[in-house]
Amino acid sequence: MVQEPNRRTFLRTLGLSAASITLSPLVESLLPGSTSLAQNVPIDLAVAEGSSIPKITSAVVDLMGGIKKFVSRGDIVVIKPNMAWDRKPEQAANTNPHVVATLVSLCLDAGAKRVKVFDHSCDDPRRCYVQSGIAHAARKAGAEITFVDDRKFKEMNIGGEVLKTWKIYTEVVEADALINVPIAKHHSLAKLSMAMKNWMGAVGGWRGRLHWRLNQCLADLTSFFKPSLTLLDAVRILVNHGPQGGRLEDVKGTDMVIAGVDQIAVDSFGATLFGMKGSDLGCVKEGHARGLGRMDIENLKVKRVHVPTP
Repeated sequence: MVQEPNRRTFLRTLGLSAASITLSPLVESLLPGSTSLAQNVPIDLAVAEGSSIPKITSAVVDLMGGIKKFVSRGDIVVIKPNMAWDRKPEQAANTNPHVVATLVSLCLDAGAKRVKVFDHSCDDPRRCYVQSGIAHAARKAGAEITFVDDRKFKEMNIGGEVLKTWKIYTEVVEADALINVPIAKHHSLAKLSMAMKNWMGAVGGWRGRLHWRLNQCLADLTSFFKPSLTLLDAVRILVNHGPQGGRLEDVKGTDMVIAGVDQIAVDSFGATLFGMKGSDLGCVKEGHARGLGRMDIENLKVKRVHVPTP
């Protein structure tokens, strides 16, 4: 059973806040063009590694400028995890519950009025929410946990190359701040499921149709949704038999969380965890070609930090 501290003690116990965090003195340049933490300049991607999931989650947010850069007092925040499958956290088919709970606490500490967590699950949501550990962890951290209500899907103008209109969950687009929190995992059709693919859980209609021209459709959705921040959960990655998984032998622990504003860049970095490049993923290539983001991460400013456990 996954155990999470309640919101009042969550960050205090860890000695963390949205404004400050004690990082390891070991700050590495991960890629050519990376900068050091001491330079205190804007970065494109942040990467944190360590055995404490709440600490590495807080670390990447801090490296990106702190939660108050993305969430303002009084905001209604939507945190969109991948909660699609009736799987436990150790099976790495859904976003890690500790990553989600930490974000909830950070947002509320920044003064968010409400934090909502939901997903349009593939399996029975009543089981997905519980088995993933996300419902319990996020609720304990102070979030509002709701099942998707079919009445809240509305046909909207996507303006995409394939998707001209589609049914979108209104609570996603009505949020003051939107945080995309996918898990990095294998996908039988898309090769990998990460930030771009996670928007499938924010739409209605017959989602099977989107798979006919999946790369273009994912680029269309990525151009439509405007998250304030994206965090990629790579604490455990599913390296085979995704997106549903189920076998522990298909799971690899990397103890890592990646953050960025550019979803294409986040997915491009995520691809490297599987021995790939962003250009190996059709949706990433499509998004890069449309100018939605950059897959040439070797030319981006990337900071990496190791966060030790006391």
